[in-house]
Amino acid sequence: MERQIDTMTFSAEDAKKVMETQCPFCSVQCKMEVVEDRSGRRPTYQVTAIPNKASEGRLCVKGMNAHQHAVSRERLLYPMMRLQGELKRVSWEEALSAISIRFTELQSQYGLNAVGLYGGGSLTNESAYLLGKFARVALKTKYIDYNGRFCMSAAASAGVKTFGIDRGLTNRLSDIPHAQCIILAGTNIAECQPTLMPYFTRAKENGATIIVIDPRASATASIADIHLQVKPGMDAALVNGMLKVILDEKLTDESFIQKRTKGFSAVKEHLYQVDLEEVAEMTGVGMDRIRKAAIAFGKAATGMIFTARGVEQHADGHMAVRNFLNMILATGKIGKEGCGYGAVTGQGNGQGGREHGQKADQLPGYRLIENADDRAYIAGVWGIQPEELPGKGVSAYEMMELVHSGDIKGLFIMGSNPIVSNPNATLVEEAFEKVDFLVVADMFLSETARLADIVLPVSAYLENEGTMTNLEGRVLLRQAGRPAPGEARHDWQVLCDIAYSLGKEKFFTFRDSEDIFNELRVASRGGIADYYGITYDRLRKEEGIYWPCPSLDHPGTPRLFGEAFAHKDGLAVFQSVESESPAEQPNDEYPLYLTNGRMLSHYLTGVQTRRSPVLAAREVENILEIHPNTAEKHRLEDGALASVQSIRGTVIVRTKLSSAIREDTLFIPMHWGDAQNVNRVTNALLDPNCRMPDFKSSAVRVQPLAEYLQETAVSTKKVKVE
Repeated sequence: MERQIDTMTFSAEDAKKVMETQCPFCSVQCKMEVVEDRSGRRPTYQVTAIPNKASEGRLCVKGMNAHQHAVSRERLLYPMMRLQGELKRVSWEEALSAISIRFTELQSQYGLNAVGLYGGGSLTNESAYLLGKFARVALKTKYIDYNGRFCMSAAASAGVKTFGIDRGLTNRLSDIPHAQCIILAGTNIAECQPTLMPYFTRAKENGATIIVIDPRASATASIADIHLQVKPGMDAALVNGMLKVILDEKLTDESFIQKRTKGFSAVKEHLYQVDLEEVAEMTGVGMDRIRKAAIAFGKAATGMIFTARGVEQHADGHMAVRNFLNMILATGKIGKEGCGYGAVTGQGNGQGGREHGQKADQLPGYRLIENADDRAYIAGVWGIQPEELPGKGVSAYEMMELVHSGDIKGLFIMGSNPIVSNPNATLVEEAFEKVDFLVVADMFLSETARLADIVLPVSAYLENEGTMTNLEGRVLLRQAGRPAPGEARHDWQVLCDIAYSLGKEKFFTFRDSEDIFNELRVASRGGIADYYGITYDRLRKEEGIYWPCPSLDHPGTPRLFGEAFAHKDGLAVFQSVESESPAEQPNDEYPLYLTNGRMLSHYLTGVQTRRSPVLAAREVENILEIHPNTAEKHRLEDGALASVQSIRGTVIVRTKLSSAIREDTLFIPMHWGDAQNVNRVTNALLDPNCRMPDFKSSAVRVQPLAEYLQETAVSTKKVKVE
């Protein structure tokens, strides 16, 4: 039996429909109006920006064309099940019955942890919350994690250790123009969050010094006063050099350090041992440039540091971020206007998605699953006993390894495409080809969904009401503007339906997203990420509210740490950080660094943006950015197909010559699958603190595709002869 859910209906006479919504892509969450006109032979769409406090009424090319994937003819419209080796249409009743039977069989035979769940950072807060509850209450498995592990885990863990709290920005976006010096480290905001760029140009107009740290002269670097073109994976060492200069030049804020922090003496002793010349050699950045950048930041009365995946997606990402936070604390640039730290979130709900329980070690409100008090509180909210809650699972990539080894027999994936997004992607594809039972809930037949036993169609951003939390920690309400097409259902409905078929309906009696949010509010109450004072009514009236917001009359918290940090003693914590090179270094066989990243036209693994004709036409295939001198050395011409190889695999991409990149470094975007999937070669080494993979520093070799194919053919022939 299926649960009956009320759905939205619209009059057939309405030729025009006006939908107020927000962009489903990056963490800015720009507001927009989409007008659908059905008066002609085919529907047409007009998109205009709506003034809002984050993007100030701006939209980028992705937002302007986001509706194209929502109305795509490639949308999944009904459930499909693999029958005789092919995915074929089935009813919801058949799909749900098969899921409950197979999950129950697997757990009965192999134990509760034989089934795992894998979520996404683009799910609404309501769906992310419910996915965590579904894992722990309906399936009682400890194995749940999500693709946000690859986005924010290094910065999140560093923020918790340093400040006692993780929120993307410690300050408001509107503070940026008041900063006299801004460091943008490993973040290409001009392409990844372009609607934020005016904040930085206004700061520059106000006299701010902009420092960009990046191996590439990216579009963001074009506004820099100082560009530090660091070797991949050497950010922590670079910051040690800058801190050394700040200390030597007596640019530390001694009063702030004494009153508001602890642990600086150990860092000070460590910095006395740092050799600036050695740092310059390790990082590839000249001593004079390190000194210039450090003095600019140290002397500025106000300043901010922003990091993103270029700093964080390393095996030492946690420690690299902690060193940037050391620099914030050493100069006292936090808790006041024009000062602060920002981890520039990549995914649409990367912030909210990691706060309410779809991460392996977390419960709602940023509570910890291994904390007895936290377990008792959430168990009380959910109506179960604390001992019924499973323990901590493992990180996203480690889940893929457990699928590959056969420890996880069944997997449910919602809002993610792990075959493309995980490092060492060949292993992940092998895992999904042999897993006993794979269920995927998605809008499209992604690379991962193609291998599923059951595929469930879900709603798009235009259809799915719910809250999202942007990079500032501002909770926003996204309204639904149209019904879901065909038989597609909302993510949260799918979870409730499966729970119903498993006999767990009493824990999942929600009728709409607001109903779920009201339970989330209670579950987060008293936690670090406290949403209790936020309601749908308030969000409609106030546009957005910063967490923590502990009561209905609380205004929200736009700026953190004005008087105290979130540790019990109110103090921030310094941490000494060693200057270490990435574990995987170039060598004779693999002589180059490979780093990866994003392009303006695409988002994550491209499942949505490659279904937008306008966006797909802008970048029709993946590219290899390579310095002309490096290309000449490896016999590559501009526009030629090249093979990039690591010890893990091979990716085939088209060469694009660029003098904007270091000669020892290659760059490949992350938005394509199959042969163009850069993650077939990326390093799966994990950060010991946060389990972030080392995406950004892999040792590779490059050669013309024809040479590679010839070598492969000869090697294959030799193996057959032997």
